[in-house]
Amino acid sequence: DVQLQASGGGLVQAGGSLRLSCAASGFTFDDYAIGWFRQAPGREREGVSYISSSDGSTHYADSVKGRFTISSDNAKNTVYLQMNSLKPEDTAVYYCAADPLVATMLRGYGVDYWGKGTLVTVSS
Repeated sequence: DVQLQASGGGLVQAGGSLRLSCAASGFTFDDYAIGWFRQAPGREREGVSYISSSDGSTHYADSVKGRFTISSDNAKNTVYLQMNSLKPEDTAVYYCAADPLVATMLRGYGVDYWGKGTLVTVSS
């Protein structure tokens, strides 16, 4: 069974930090790009960041560049999203996702695997 287990969400004040984790199992971690999408109430889902497990290349949405950092621990099959300088507009349900193609992760649809979301709430 493929599993993407996201954790680390919570309530934080603006300017604070959180670290999300995504533990993957059931597929060959090194062959996939793994990343995060988010969806705020009343808004469309958007891509936040992804990392290619094979070469470590990363991508960030403009809205999070300089504040969020994605990393992976291939030995643990886990991807992390360090979120600093959080803003109220970062409030959303964050979903971990995985696909063999970085282009698919960038596009945001047709992604092979999705995890259950974790809620991030940033208070002003």
